[in-house]
Amino acid sequence: MAKIAIIGAGFSGLSAAAYLAKAGHQVTVYEKNEGIGGRARQLKIDGFTFDMGPSWYWMPDVIERFFNDFGKSASDYYQLERLDPGYEVYFGEEDSIKISANKEKIFAAFEKIEPGSSRFLKKFLDDSAFNYQAAMSSVVYKPGKSPLELVTWATVKRISQFFTSISKVVRKHIKSEKLAQILEFPVLFLGAKPEKTPAFYCLMNHADMNLGTWYIKGGFFELVKAMASLAESLGVKIETNSAVSEILMEQRTIKGILVNGKNIEVDFVVSSADYHHTEMLLDSKMRNYSDRYWKSRVMAPSALLFYVGFDRKIENVSHHTLFFDTSFKEHAAKIYDTPGWPEKPLFYASFTSITDSSVAPDGKENAVFLIPLAPGIDDTPELREKYFDQILNRMEKMIKQNIRDAVIVKQSYCISDFERDYNAFRGNAYGLANILLQTGFLKPRLESKKILNLMYTGQLSVPGPGVPPSLISGKIAAELVLSKLKK
Repeated sequence: MAKIAIIGAGFSGLSAAAYLAKAGHQVTVYEKNEGIGGRARQLKIDGFTFDMGPSWYWMPDVIERFFNDFGKSASDYYQLERLDPGYEVYFGEEDSIKISANKEKIFAAFEKIEPGSSRFLKKFLDDSAFNYQAAMSSVVYKPGKSPLELVTWATVKRISQFFTSISKVVRKHIKSEKLAQILEFPVLFLGAKPEKTPAFYCLMNHADMNLGTWYIKGGFFELVKAMASLAESLGVKIETNSAVSEILMEQRTIKGILVNGKNIEVDFVVSSADYHHTEMLLDSKMRNYSDRYWKSRVMAPSALLFYVGFDRKIENVSHHTLFFDTSFKEHAAKIYDTPGWPEKPLFYASFTSITDSSVAPDGKENAVFLIPLAPGIDDTPELREKYFDQILNRMEKMIKQNIRDAVIVKQSYCISDFERDYNAFRGNAYGLANILLQTGFLKPRLESKKILNLMYTGQLSVPGPGVPPSLISGKIAAELVLSKLKK
């Protein structure tokens, strides 16, 4: 039985811990923050409950597969509800489209805006379902060691989709800017511009319109609690307020970690902390990648978030509401091309209290607002306030009601907070962008090339950003550790 230390209690860390404990090893998770969950922590203020990070429960089959690996089901831990509409998109004043849980209604909504568009949409969703099954049946569960991992009969059949973009495919057939943006939107979860994202990733549209958008009763943090409960039932120990400040080496082997000044002996380390930060704990000769390498990476966005409590219910919005009333292209350019604060950003709002009365006091509404930003740009209180004012002004016009005077709780979170709380490289929120040159074996590798008993996991590695990929990353990392321990 090996003594294994997991650095970080986010999704990938909890996943790896559960698999390694199931295999009979002594596993302890060390989390620097007061609470578990990483970016999916929970915030409670004056009777309001906010999910601090992920809020879209997509790919329920992947999450269910995780629990099934332990003879469990998600329903053993929490209650799921499919949202209808899955989300709503505003394009201007009283101009919005709701994406129904019923596909026939989605087709009808597309036809109303652009006659004939539903024919393309039906084929597009069939293609997305095929790609999703191809990816989930094998590709995304591979360790990213070789380009041959991407070679299956399904990917070879659709090899051309790796060399054209989602945007090109969609806009070749859809003329409406509104509909094009709706079909491009899901790949934003992969952290790259639609025109830079391979068309194969239309699999995200399957997650959107075929599998649907779900909500966990009580909030997304219930998934964190479920994973922690499962891990602890297998013998995993989770220690919070336990920052790992040093990795203690003897030649090419880790002998221990320094936690709150205490030397803890270990046989193996799995780091689900920020990859770049973990490498900074090592001598430069022991790192997988140089500073030059990290500076050359295309990062997924960071974000400016606001956790807001309103003293009354908000009308004319859905649980998930996207505000696309400004230029998608101009905002994206400020994230990827010429990094800076966008003049008029697109933004997203989550009103979980529309679905779940337990997350806000009676008669009140909770909301999380999110503006995607370039990582590494300036982050000041003045800038945060400027953009909060702007999005409230625009939102009031679109939904035709005054909401500013209803704000009774407000807390912001931005780049400097991601850096402080998660040691996030350049304050990123979502890891690496899933562009072609950062796909599969071209991502930072899970295995240390120079240290015999160190493994990485999480959104900066295989298979990529997002909650389901993080669960998968933890599983792959655990399998690699187990194979090494057998040698």
